[in-house]
Amino acid sequence: MPRRRDSAARRGHTAVARESGVTAERRRRRLRIRGVVQGVGFRPFVYTTATELALAGEVGNDEAGVLVEIEGTAAALDEFADRLRQPPPAATVDSVECTDLAARDDTGFRIVGSIRAGGRTTVPPDAALCDVCAGELRDPGNRRYRHPFINCTGCGPRFTIAAGPPFDRARTSMADFTLCDSCAREYADPADRRFHAQSICCPGCGPVLTYSGAGTGDALADARALLRAGGILAVKGIGGYHLACDGADAAAVSELRRRKGRGDKPFAVMVPNLETAGQIARVNAASAELLTSAAHPIVLLPRRRCPRYDHGTDAAPSDLAEAVAPGSPDIGVMLPYTALHLLLFGLPGDPPGPRVLVMTSGNTGGEPICYDDEDARTRLAGLADARLSHNRRILVPCDDSVLRVVDDIGLPVRRSRGYVPVPIALPMAAPPTLAVGGDVKNTCVVASGRTAWPSQHLGDMDRPATLAAFETAERHLERLTRVTPARVVADAHPGYRSTGWARRHAGQREVRTVQHHHAHIAAVMGEHGLDPAETVLGFAFDGTGWGPDGAIWGGELLVAGYHGFRRLAHLKYVPLAGGDVTVHRPYRMALAHLWASGSGWPENLAPVRACPPAERAVLAHQLRTGLGCVPTSSMGRLFDAVASLAGVRHVVDYEAQAAIELEGSARDVPTGRAVYRFAVLPATEPAVIDPAPVIAAIARDASDAVPAGVIGARFHVAVARLVLELALGHAEITRTVVLAGGVFQNSLLLSTTRALLRDHGFTVRCPQRLPPNDGGLALGQVLAAGAN
Repeated sequence: MPRRRDSAARRGHTAVARESGVTAERRRRRLRIRGVVQGVGFRPFVYTTATELALAGEVGNDEAGVLVEIEGTAAALDEFADRLRQPPPAATVDSVECTDLAARDDTGFRIVGSIRAGGRTTVPPDAALCDVCAGELRDPGNRRYRHPFINCTGCGPRFTIAAGPPFDRARTSMADFTLCDSCAREYADPADRRFHAQSICCPGCGPVLTYSGAGTGDALADARALLRAGGILAVKGIGGYHLACDGADAAAVSELRRRKGRGDKPFAVMVPNLETAGQIARVNAASAELLTSAAHPIVLLPRRRCPRYDHGTDAAPSDLAEAVAPGSPDIGVMLPYTALHLLLFGLPGDPPGPRVLVMTSGNTGGEPICYDDEDARTRLAGLADARLSHNRRILVPCDDSVLRVVDDIGLPVRRSRGYVPVPIALPMAAPPTLAVGGDVKNTCVVASGRTAWPSQHLGDMDRPATLAAFETAERHLERLTRVTPARVVADAHPGYRSTGWARRHAGQREVRTVQHHHAHIAAVMGEHGLDPAETVLGFAFDGTGWGPDGAIWGGELLVAGYHGFRRLAHLKYVPLAGGDVTVHRPYRMALAHLWASGSGWPENLAPVRACPPAERAVLAHQLRTGLGCVPTSSMGRLFDAVASLAGVRHVVDYEAQAAIELEGSARDVPTGRAVYRFAVLPATEPAVIDPAPVIAAIARDASDAVPAGVIGARFHVAVARLVLELALGHAEITRTVVLAGGVFQNSLLLSTTRALLRDHGFTVRCPQRLPPNDGGLALGQVLAAGAN
């Protein structure tokens, strides 16, 4: 994007425009601006730009975006249109449509109320507290000093308080609060940074904090005291409640883990600034940019002083209790994104509080985030010792977004607060469509024409509460976008709850289904805007996905376009005995792979020792007879097996735990001369990828006491080389490769694979705006269904 002209140049141009405006012919134009242009200071920006250029006319919001009628000299009008494409930081201009009108000899420029003219616009995402508001929060001379709800046109709640477009105060939960005279003057003053900022308020007219526990009556002081004393606090934020405790207090963290039924799944933490983030994790320029962006997501960062993964190179101090992320190589870190968060850490003069706060979603494991105050009183009663709440209603819940950095590029793991409901442009037009996604990490998508709107993260669809949250989010998204879906698209798995919901709620609408891994590939193609006629080599590596042959797929090479796919290769089927039992016990998957490879079950191997003898006997019977077994080609399950063979993890508490810990053990570890290599059996199409040689080599290394990190490093390289070998073998089809599926959340695998492919001349497309996991499925469903 070109830099804005400096102020002197702008003043010079303005002077010329004003002088020439006396004699030059006046013209009038109507400009239709689409994108994220409401609730982000865009109308004040238009007003300021127009007055600088001595232009007359008006600007207003409507359901389609922002509508401007502008009058002046041709040169000034051209300059105005050029500046529109350099909007305020929180705004995004997708398009500007221009229509010539008859001049009216208008004078002055006005901001008008919302216009109901039809069309669609984008409600902006919630934006983190800006630096200017943070400075006012700390300024004793400012009337918003220590105001927990300070915001302006550049920051504050948006999506989570919006009932529908256009984004005006009357259509948000801030309509509950009448502006005081001072705030009303700011709101009406075009020269003020809070001009038409829909969520502004002050201590005299805004929401009020309340504290549910015993204390002094100062809600914030009492909340900080509870945290200092080792208590657990429920905190109402922008998109829902968090559960917070002191991240350095091992007893408090362990108690929070027990109350939530969290197992070993890592907690995210909030720290007051980048300096503190750098003391508990390794922060580079790319991750710092993400942490401080307007979204302020959780960023997964390599931990400092993690006993299991430190290789003697990191001596920085850390106040982080091991119980925050037991066994994990990474820690999820975010910075305060509201004034309330900053006040929880305390301002100068406050008693010192925790330097690191655990901040986890206000729910028990598997449930949607709690956001309603009445619901919080009951659902959080056994989880928190007290609640810090307020009376600004949250109209739609929205969890924190999660990203990681791979090769200095952000990779979404969960797309939610700060990014939703920003739309994604489609490479082809779609009829009004609702895509319901999958059953794990569910999101839905509403699409129409060349635009798709992904929902916030909704969770796993195995609980009635999540299904109810799904319905609420889907209805809210339809209201915001004014899309009435005429078609519903779902995963082809006949047993998915999301697919069942689609069939039950379709009414007279058509229901289409899309194969799971095809949707993964199509989603990545779509977010990169690949042409509808393009074909790619798509590697879809994940844990579970229903195949048309009734097997569980997950280690697939597809030649694919939006219109369809052909299976070129897959991991050799291995029996998955007992379904979820084996998913939760990687040692069972290791034994299945040993059995399939003919390696036997020698007692010196870790997974053999981990499996109780009685269970081992039953498992052997299942594998021999096929009783209770489903064939799987899952790459995710192969990672589980290798993690157990290497002695890293035999039983998991959360999804992908074994693979995450295997990756952590392998980072920055040299592989030595040994090479693991898959066998590719190309006698038929699809070709079969046999992991037996890899399993046998790992079993030998494990028997020879080769360190787990070395085994892990060799395995990651082997998988990356497998991708390259298969891509080279099919390069005559295309040299464009797509990497998709939850396994590619693995930063070591993704980075290694991408580098190998690029070094050999392939164009590599990876997820960048949507997660590689099932959180991106719905977009792929829209595109695949729309192409047929």
